[in-house]
Amino acid sequence: MSNQNIEFKDSQIAWIGQIPKHWEVTKINHLYSQRNQKVSDKDFEPLSVTKKGILPQLENAAKTDNGDNRKLVKIGDFVINSRSDRRGSCGISSFDGSVSLINIVLKPRENMNSKYFDWLFHTTLFADEFYKYGNGIVDDLWSTRWDNMKNILVPYPPLNEQKKIAEFLDKKCEIIDKRLNNLERKIKSLKEYKKSLISECVTKGLNPKNKEFKDSGIPWIGQIPKHWEIRPLYFYFNERKNKNLFENEKNLLSLSYGKIIRKNIETKDGLLPENFNGYNIIEKDDIVFRLTDLQNDKVSLRTGLVKEKGIITSAYVTIKPKQKICIEFYHYLLHCYDLTKVFYNFGNGVRQNLTYKELSKMKILVPPLNEQKEIAEFLDKKCEKIDRLNENYTKQIATLKEYKKSLIYECVTGKKEI
Repeated sequence: MSNQNIEFKDSQIAWIGQIPKHWEVTKINHLYSQRNQKVSDKDFEPLSVTKKGILPQLENAAKTDNGDNRKLVKIGDFVINSRSDRRGSCGISSFDGSVSLINIVLKPRENMNSKYFDWLFHTTLFADEFYKYGNGIVDDLWSTRWDNMKNILVPYPPLNEQKKIAEFLDKKCEIIDKRLNNLERKIKSLKEYKKSLISECVTKGLNPKNKEFKDSGIPWIGQIPKHWEIRPLYFYFNERKNKNLFENEKNLLSLSYGKIIRKNIETKDGLLPENFNGYNIIEKDDIVFRLTDLQNDKVSLRTGLVKEKGIITSAYVTIKPKQKICIEFYHYLLHCYDLTKVFYNFGNGVRQNLTYKELSKMKILVPPLNEQKEIAEFLDKKCEKIDRLNENYTKQIATLKEYKKSLIYECVTGKKEI
């Protein structure tokens, strides 16, 4: 199929726009019939409807007590989650099984190519259209029923073109997905390398082969250079608790993914208080910690080094140096503690929270000042290179995902030559 010599017409479908003149438009119920048979998960394997398609039920999937009240799925059926908070969760099933009642199960009719419509239904614009036909109060309760879905208009190319488009997208997207997986592996590998590099440097020093070692007596650290000392954190740091009583300071700061960032104090998003006199003033070279909800440790980036004076919510714990030290070294060291779940192990309560009083008793390593500076400078350079590489890979991933999205849309609407 080539679009160079093909005339186009308006599809009369806003999210589709123009289509080749010889294509038709049809309703979804001319392509699928609903399969609405109730079954038990004792008889039919439970399946999960995910953004990666229809899979055997995931370990972390929300389980229902009502396993006898599910929908039958047969191989080749198209299944889509009706709830808008599960946008993009759909696909053709390779399994016989059962799914929860929040899903719509569709049996393809004879006059269509399932793979073509699977690609069409995975577009962002179809998802927008699908949930536009829904109803509910909030996102996680907003859902679209088959009675509404069946009337959605979609393009209908000749069968041979449906097949050609589906085969083309299968091949092209497989190549794109391989590149995406490769880039994601590189990012994961670099993150692991950065983590181990920081850990090695702040606990063993530079050039560890040329040093004598001793047992630190700290289980999560093991051996350290013989000439290094060990002290409780309060020996080198005090807590900073200067309140912004008269709201003189207007530079609003926050801890986000291990970095101290600026926030707009004028924002009216409802997330900020009416006044900031309960906030703490923080100074350059302070270290800020988020030590609440430690059991939720999916992202261990709970330490940030302050680069400028500002105010921050008192929900954070802030420490300031009280002796001459290299603050960058101690930021790396405490970041390492965070990554190795040391804060989590010190926490207590249902949500594993940690106070300054508990934090202050934590043992920290004390290399000579010149070594602190050497280690920090070395890590600054190495981590900058790693972060640049990761940023580059992340940009490549974003570009590839956008390309894949536009490629699929252009193909399923007949706008791209195949």
